[in-house]
Amino acid sequence: MTRTLHPGAWWLWALSLATAASRTTNPLLLGLIVAVAGYVAVRCRDTTPWASSYGVFLKFGLVVIASRVVFHVLLGGIAGPTVLFTLPRVPLPDWAQGIRIGGPISAEGLVFSLSQGLQLATLLGCVGAANALANPKRLLRSLPAALYEVSVAVVVTMTTAPQLVASAKSVRRARQLRGDSVRGWRAVRTLLVPVIEDALARSLVLAAAMDSRGYGRGAGLSRGARRLTATLVLSGLVGLCVGVYALLDGTSPAVVGLPALAAGLVLAVAGLVVGSRRVGRSRYRRDRWGVRELLVVASGLGAVAAVLLTAALGSSLLGAADLSPATVPLAVPQLPLLPSVGVLLAVLPVFIAPQRESTHA
Repeated sequence: MTRTLHPGAWWLWALSLATAASRTTNPLLLGLIVAVAGYVAVRCRDTTPWASSYGVFLKFGLVVIASRVVFHVLLGGIAGPTVLFTLPRVPLPDWAQGIRIGGPISAEGLVFSLSQGLQLATLLGCVGAANALANPKRLLRSLPAALYEVSVAVVVTMTTAPQLVASAKSVRRARQLRGDSVRGWRAVRTLLVPVIEDALARSLVLAAAMDSRGYGRGAGLSRGARRLTATLVLSGLVGLCVGVYALLDGTSPAVVGLPALAAGLVLAVAGLVVGSRRVGRSRYRRDRWGVRELLVVASGLGAVAAVLLTAALGSSLLGAADLSPATVPLAVPQLPLLPSVGVLLAVLPVFIAPQRESTHA
């Protein structure tokens, strides 16, 4: 049987694309990221229940775009000279200065809201690609023992949406076999109760399985050791979050990002080492990192590096100005050269990933 890629490699690849998307509002580049993530997700996904979750995340992205535009129309935002229409304005008290409801709606503001919504939808698309490609159960086995309890909760949360999609498909297929031809919103109402019932049944089975396996046991460690582990891990995660946010935010000073990231990494590793004694686990067929995993992660990091390098150099030849095109005045966005090449490199997993599995992992 062909060895499949490590699930952590897929998540790092998808998060790298999401990081690249967070640094641009160019609709052409965001559309390219969505296309690359979708192409890889369709070509490399396995025949698993969560493999079809990418389409659900794309639909959520469309809802996000529509919501962003609706909020802009109702609450206002970026103004511009090209007024399309004017809504009745609701008077607000003096303490609500700076906030308006209604008023003129400009084409520049609509384009800006669409770009912001598309950026959020692209992030959802990258996360959906990771959900479709990575086996959450194998990912849980690969995490350190100190993060076992937290990782179980995260994996259960991650698999909720794919399992609901699988339940909805099975219920709809069963109703079609019984001759039910209801479509549209009426079909949603008929599917709602069976899908929720199936989700509750899965939850009870999962709770019983976790309880039978001793989930949450203390393994004989003292209270002081557990507190030390929690303090180190939480402090490390806070440092990692601050460091990553500072690196992603172009306005943050560089002296904040790298030191906080390094300190958080050291504390997190120390907490993982101390907490690994708390849970003893045996593993069968360990997921190992190889050349393919490294190439997949490198292809995703290449997209991030291309976007960050373009923004840092500020060269017009590389398309630095096209990463965040201005909406006032309106102009047709141009596809930046170097970031586009970096994003296209993220298609590499299609050529190096093994063939699809024919059985569930």
